[in-house]
Amino acid sequence: MTQPPPPNQPPDPPGGFGAPTPPQGQAPAQQGGFGVPTPPQSESGYGYPQQAPQSDPGYGYPGEPQQPSPYGYPGESQQPSPYGYPGESQQPSPYGYPTEPQQPSPYGYPGEPQQPSPYAGYQPQPPAQPPYGYPTQPPQPHGGYPQPAEAAAPGGKKVSAQLQIIIAAAVAIVLIIAAGIWYSRSGDGGGDGGDGAKGSGGTSQGSSSGKDTGAEGLGGGGKEKPPADTKAKVTFKVGKPKVEDVTDVSGSWITDKAFVKTGVNSLVAYDLDKGGVLWTLPLTGQVCGASRHVSADNKVPILFEAAKRVAPRYFQQCTEVGVVDLNTGKLVWSTSITGGSAGDQKARFGEVTLSGTTVAVGGFDGGAAFDLANGNPRWKPQANDQNCYDLGYGGGEALVAVRRCGVYSNPYVLIQTINPTTGASISQYKMPPGVKYASVVSTKPLVVAADVGETAGDGSGISDFFSIDEKTGKLKAKITADADRYAARCRVTRVESCSQALVGNGRLYVPTEEHEGSGGGFGSETNEIIGFDLNTGRMVPDKTDAGDRFTLIPLRMDGGNLIAYKAPPYDQGGQIVSIDGGTMKETLLLQNPVDKSLDNPESSFGLNGAELLYRDGRFFIAQTLVSKPRENASPDDIKEYLVVSFAVAR
Repeated sequence: MTQPPPPNQPPDPPGGFGAPTPPQGQAPAQQGGFGVPTPPQSESGYGYPQQAPQSDPGYGYPGEPQQPSPYGYPGESQQPSPYGYPGESQQPSPYGYPTEPQQPSPYGYPGEPQQPSPYAGYQPQPPAQPPYGYPTQPPQPHGGYPQPAEAAAPGGKKVSAQLQIIIAAAVAIVLIIAAGIWYSRSGDGGGDGGDGAKGSGGTSQGSSSGKDTGAEGLGGGGKEKPPADTKAKVTFKVGKPKVEDVTDVSGSWITDKAFVKTGVNSLVAYDLDKGGVLWTLPLTGQVCGASRHVSADNKVPILFEAAKRVAPRYFQQCTEVGVVDLNTGKLVWSTSITGGSAGDQKARFGEVTLSGTTVAVGGFDGGAAFDLANGNPRWKPQANDQNCYDLGYGGGEALVAVRRCGVYSNPYVLIQTINPTTGASISQYKMPPGVKYASVVSTKPLVVAADVGETAGDGSGISDFFSIDEKTGKLKAKITADADRYAARCRVTRVESCSQALVGNGRLYVPTEEHEGSGGGFGSETNEIIGFDLNTGRMVPDKTDAGDRFTLIPLRMDGGNLIAYKAPPYDQGGQIVSIDGGTMKETLLLQNPVDKSLDNPESSFGLNGAELLYRDGRFFIAQTLVSKPRENASPDDIKEYLVVSFAVAR
């Protein structure tokens, strides 16, 4: 039985992406430190499948020989930069955790230590692999068109030079017409998708409906529409609360009347327009988990501590489960439960989610579930001979358990779609060797992220995405997420913690890492959002560009559209845009004001350490961590906020 962390042992710092402290009595697996790439190990059966894997009684990963990535971008740390600049594999992500002392502002504000451009001093070289969506065939002479052989007249005599010219011209005209027909088809999703790679099973690229992956049948249907005037202004700001130690304040929700935010030992609702406090819900201790999903009548599950934190350690166990009515500010019910590795003690949990009428909680003591309406238990942590426990659950349209089994140093992970009422398994997929943890990006369709063999090397927690059939448990496609190329992130030990990765339209949408823009040089950095077909794993040809000096951050799906934040440079305001999920064309929904002052509230939040929420012309940026003020703090220090709200005119 895998043992839980010892009592009164603080968990990993909130928001961290490193490997967790091993449970008591288990030796941690040998591995590199944070951000140090671990050389990938050769694992049987972990190549990109060329055909749908066959199920077996033990749900094992098919024992196929090692295959290269279909995109030509293996996850080794020696992989050249996708932009043709070698030696960038150790370049830290621009979305570094906000509390790291050396992390520069993601917006590039003046007066801060400037990070050298990752591209400075390099001479552009032909990229080792083509950029997004371009053919991989080697260049050929004459524009790639085959040239006619030297013509011969009957009897073996060569024809005249004039006749050769006439024949060559005729052939060229035919080829140009054919090429024009192919190009017109490839522009709307025809052809091989442009990346020169075949997907799983060797099928041509297509959407989940089997149609071409262009704009037809994809995108649209969103509720968010552009207002008559997209110019926004700051509507209210909430200062950071005073705390004695680093405090997790994750949890933000929007209702028709309020913006609700986790505070210190409480939840607080703020008026949408003026920021006045509408209600405050005191709790016995600090909130230590909050669901991303809310019921139709605005009820949300949370986790909180049974007592307030006190010196010198400022730590309490996360044991209490409750449901809050966001309309009234009332705690509908709260409870705790025993069982699993906790024995007769209260089970400790790390995260909570909601699917239908089931509140599901998970952690190193195992998983449990409760009825949303009254808190009655539906199942509780169970001890077993295989040392298996539900680390956590993904909620929303379905309920998916990430089940971890075996000893700590050599575990295996199961992905189970389960009945939300009984907990019975509907389907199961066994993750490949080298996976110690997994995170659920979407439950329906089922998409899971993992760091296989700890090869990501950038702290993102993602080396690959897995598209799984939630009905059968069979793998549909594996999508390699090269750490130097893509910017999505997951907290390693948290099941429902991924950011900057969206699933919709039968696609997975992720942003690229920042790279040099068209202006060239430091300060022109930009990125894109691209999509992958969930049936084939292949990159689709359509993408959207942030534009020089802006960074696109996908927030959520809105029907078939993506809602995204465009993080600005220091002399511009950020934007909220709606991106058509088929054509990838963007529509401006909100434009923040330009504020070049050092007290610009939009700049006081790190991109990877904030909650970004948009709804109906209102944009909120909220902290997930607050810390004790510096002892030598000055009144001239840049002011930091818990919440900043922007809104268009109504």
